[in-house]
Parts: sequence; C-alpha cells; structure tokens
Amino acid sequence: MKRKKRKTIRRAAGPGDKTGLPPGTPVFVGERKQDKTRIEVMDYTPDHLDEIRDAGLDDCARLKDGPGVTWINVNGIHDVKQIEALGSLFGLHPLTMEDIVNTTQRPKAEMFDQYIFMVLKMITYNEGQNDIDIENVSLILGDGYVLSFQEREGDVFEAARRRIRSGKGHVRGARADYLAYALMDGVVDAYFVALEKIGEYIEGIDDQIVLAPETSHMQEVHRLKREILFLRKSIWPLREEIASIVKFESPLINSSTRIYLRDLHDHTIQIIDLVETFRDILAGMHDTFLSSVSNRMNEVMKVLTIIATIFIPLTFIAGVYGMNFENMPELKWPWGYYMIWGIMAVIGIGMFLFFKRKHWL
Repeated sequence: MKRKKRKTIRRAAGPGDKTGLPPGTPVFVGERKQDKTRIEVMDYTPDHLDEIRDAGLDDCARLKDGPGVTWINVNGIHDVKQIEALGSLFGLHPLTMEDIVNTTQRPKAEMFDQYIFMVLKMITYNEGQNDIDIENVSLILGDGYVLSFQEREGDVFEAARRRIRSGKGHVRGARADYLAYALMDGVVDAYFVALEKIGEYIEGIDDQIVLAPETSHMQEVHRLKREILFLRKSIWPLREEIASIVKFESPLINSSTRIYLRDLHDHTIQIIDLVETFRDILAGMHDTFLSSVSNRMNEVMKVLTIIATIFIPLTFIAGVYGMNFENMPELKWPWGYYMIWGIMAVIGIGMFLFFKRKHWL
C-alpha cells in the first residue's frame, strides 16, 4: 500500500520565527507581497526636484546630505539585507531595523537622538470583496530626510507626490517634518474614505435584515465585526502615537508643524468615534436579525393559526356526518348535502370577515 505524500503548507513567517535570536536581529515577519524590493527617491528644494523611480543605495547616499529634503520610499521589506544596508547608511538602531521588517508591529512612535521612528497601519477598501486591506508602514523622520517602508507598491501617498511635483502647497518650502506629517495625513485620510464606504455597506446590510433576513446576513455581520475589531486595534494606538510626537521636544519637529500634528490628532479621535459607532451598529444588527426572524415566524404562525381556526368547525361538521350510524335523519333529506355545504360556507366566510375586522389578517 502506497503512502500518500503530505501536502506542504506554505505559511507566512510569524513572531515565533525569531525565537532564540539576539535582540536587534532583523527577521522578516509577514507575508511577502511583491517579488523585488524597489526604492523611490524624491529630493527637492523650493526651486529644484530630483526624482528617481528605481534608485539604488548609491543614489540614496548621494542625496541624503543635500541642501533640500530627501524622501526615500522603499516598496517591499522582505529583502532584509537591503533594509540593513539602508539602515546602516542612515545610522538606524538595530531595534529599529528589526521593527521595520516586522509587519505585525502595532502603531507606535519611538524617539532617538538622530531620528523619530513611527509605525502606522495603512488601509485601503476593497470594493469587490467589501473588506479592508491593512498594510504596515514605517516612517523615519531625520534631519533633512524621511524614510518610508511599505510592504508593496501602491499607497495613499500619491497626493503628497503630486504636491511635490507641482511645487504647489506648503510642502516644497517646508522642512522634512512637514513631509512626514503629509504622509501621516494621507494615511489618516484613507481611514475616512474606507470608513465611509464601510458605513454605506453596513447600512445596506441593515436594511436587508429588516426587510428579508437570511442566514447569510448574519454571517456577513460576524465578518464585519472582525473587520471593525481589527481596524480598531490599528487605530487606537495611532492616537497615542501622534499625541506623543506632539508632546516630544525635538529639533526635528518645527513649532509650525506641531499645529498640523494636533489637527491630525483630532482626526484620529473622529475616526475612533466612527469605529465605535460601527461597532455599536453591528452589535445592534444581531438583535435586529433575531427580532426580524422572530417577527417573520410570528406572522407565519398567525396565518397558519387563523387558517386552522377557520377549519376547526368545518372539520367538526364533516366529522359528525362522516360517522357510519344508520339512524341519522339528515342523511335522508333531499337537500341535506347542499344545506351542510351552505352552513360550512357561512361559518368559514363569517370567521374570515370577523378576523379581518379585528385586523388579524
């Protein structure tokens, strides 16, 4: 008898894969979402812009000490060696590089002497599946530069890129701290867009539950609960993160930028309120579903009860004259059959009109 070959299951690396390694050892944790790591660089001053779509470490080294602001965006953090090389170029702490390649990090902010390290969760709404894609984003704000690390290409930073290219707005004439704020603001604005679409979808499900509840609706409500719970875990720490950045006294953050960061903190509070509102709505939808199903069952039972009530006296009459006794005078009447039908019709119609008058039908 031949043995069946075991099916090999490929899984994403988890935090347990780092067990036994010394602190500060970069190990990629998460799902690899693109084949090759790509680096994009935008170096700008108020009068100049140098943009490199597929840059190398030499380009980063050449531009990092320039007179303007350098934005280095890394798409794909699975290449640990390249992340280490870039981190060594900018003097990043080993623990920072370890956190960059760990996609399970919660949003946080860590202050170092030479830079500020921030972790955010970038979300996008998937129209086809009505769910949320969450991606880990790391930002590093240094003196004259900003580093951003993403799991894959495609982000919410395109508005910031357009402002840099066009030279419009405040970003080209500001320091690197304003660029970091603009990137964080893009992430937070994406939360509003996603939550608005989620809210519309939840309202649609709620209306369907009230009109015609089905088992699939309850399954969808449970799925949405998990989505909102995961979204809540990604947003709540963001409020603390931005608040700590605002309070932290650092020469890397200008006083004028703190005003924008405080406004961003207010936006996170609004987002948290929306998430909590959706949680309450979804919790209520469970009760609404049960109530709708119960009301629907009660309507069915009411109709069946009325039909049974109407037929009870008719069944009694039919049962009486269905008995096989010989001494039943009505059986000999010429019009007995039609009389019984008339009595049964009068009883049935009379009870129907009575129920109708009582608004039971």
